[in-house]
Amino acid sequence: MAGSSESVSRHEGSPDGRAMSISVNRRKLRFIPLGLGAIALIAGLLTGLARLGLQVPDVAVDLAEFHSAFMIAGFLGTVISLERAVAIGRWWGYIAPVLAAAGALALVAGFPTLSALAILAAGAALTTASAALMVRHGALSTAILALAAACWAAGTGLWLTGHDMPVVTGWWLDFLILTIAAERLELSRLKAPGMVSQLVFAAANVLVIAGAWRGELARGVAPFMGVGLIVMTAWLLRYDIAVRTIRSAGTARFSAACMLAGYVWLMTAGLLLLLLPPAAATFAYDAIIHAITIGFVFSMIFGHAPIIFPAVTGVRIRSNAAAYTPLMLLHASVGLRVWADLVEWQNGREIAGLATVVALISYALVVVATSIKREGRSVDLTAG
Repeated sequence: MAGSSESVSRHEGSPDGRAMSISVNRRKLRFIPLGLGAIALIAGLLTGLARLGLQVPDVAVDLAEFHSAFMIAGFLGTVISLERAVAIGRWWGYIAPVLAAAGALALVAGFPTLSALAILAAGAALTTASAALMVRHGALSTAILALAAACWAAGTGLWLTGHDMPVVTGWWLDFLILTIAAERLELSRLKAPGMVSQLVFAAANVLVIAGAWRGELARGVAPFMGVGLIVMTAWLLRYDIAVRTIRSAGTARFSAACMLAGYVWLMTAGLLLLLLPPAAATFAYDAIIHAITIGFVFSMIFGHAPIIFPAVTGVRIRSNAAAYTPLMLLHASVGLRVWADLVEWQNGREIAGLATVVALISYALVVVATSIKREGRSVDLTAG
């Protein structure tokens, strides 16, 4: 590539310069799986709207059955494994995000079996990489990260072998929940939870996994996953540093607000699993799934983006109060979605779906507007 040769020639004869050039060029390559993951997100949003009965392109209607696969295995699987690869800092760490991105592309192209095989391989690669870190560090957080990756692979294996989507989704949700929980556990060391507290946290994770093992999202009772989520949320509210940093300012406060709001929806999902299990009402499954994925997971993504996006892309995001608008819209959309599900209000479900899409697009625009890089400095285009 022209840009690569120019960069190398500029630092010719300087080992440090060549190393810096290679690092920059590798960082640029991260945009490939990131871009494919974004395509999976767009496909996931369109298929989600199609499932609500809204007018979307015919191709989205044809692929509507793969909504969960696009959102969780395609988009979130790619983004999470890419973030992990950056943290690992070795070439083999990128095997998982590349495979996940290829699987997402195959699914968009209409090859679900090929997609499942690629995503299964991605899950296996991420599990292997996470297990290596677990052996190296021996911490509870790294062990949970390895279990989370294994849940992704397990769910994809069930998808490949034709199991019902609620059973598959249970494992995929565990992948997301355990990954976030492990990362928050790692940060909670600043509040020094004792051994007993860590055992309680580990037990909550085991209960969540047991729920997926029992296929509780396809059943009329869900005690293991419900209790697991409630205990996990209570633990996080006790030990997460977000409880302290919410009193800070700027990015730290925004991230803390995202964390705490997300925990509200994780707790809500746990209560719904106990009081109104997935098979108990017409839209109970939908309410539980979106309380977790949109209310909890995407709120966490909003909160982590100012940290993860610069690490992956090398472009700094400046703090801006405008980010609170899509955050509030996101949680309002989840509240409306859950309420509309519980009262079986179809128009409300449609409005909530559209509001979620607007919230995600709005936040993406805020991130782009506050992270334009020129001459080594970020330019805040939203500043007054």
